[in-house]
Amino acid sequence: MIRLPLASALVVLAGLTAVTPASANDVRFDQYGWSNSAGGSQQGYRNRIRVHQDGRYNRSLSEQRGSNNLSVIGQEGRRHSGATYQYGSRNSAGIGQFGSDHTTILSQDGHGNIAAGVQCQTAFKIDPLSASKIDPL
Repeated sequence: MIRLPLASALVVLAGLTAVTPASANDVRFDQYGWSNSAGGSQQGYRNRIRVHQDGRYNRSLSEQRGSNNLSVIGQEGRRHSGATYQYGSRNSAGIGQFGSDHTTILSQDGHGNIAAGVQCQTAFKIDPLSASKIDPL
């Protein structure tokens, strides 16, 4: 007589654990180099954080409150700081930093927003006679 309620409880428990990963949040940090740091917090469901750091002394922070948000931070070089703050649903934020000593903060409030920021240390020589002619130094 105890076996039937126990078996029923196990079936319900197995069913709940099978549903949980479909609504889970996801975080992935890829770090190469030395003294990089990354952190994040998520509240809601189906939020994703992706961080790639290659270099030294890079910092990243992502905060997500809502659902179906995506935050991507890529840092190559040294002493970068990148942060994304997302409140709402279906927001996408991307930061790309190349070189050294860059700071980017992206904040999104609402639904279905897309924001991107790219910073690099590349000098360009612009020909004033032709705006379409850009030669790297």
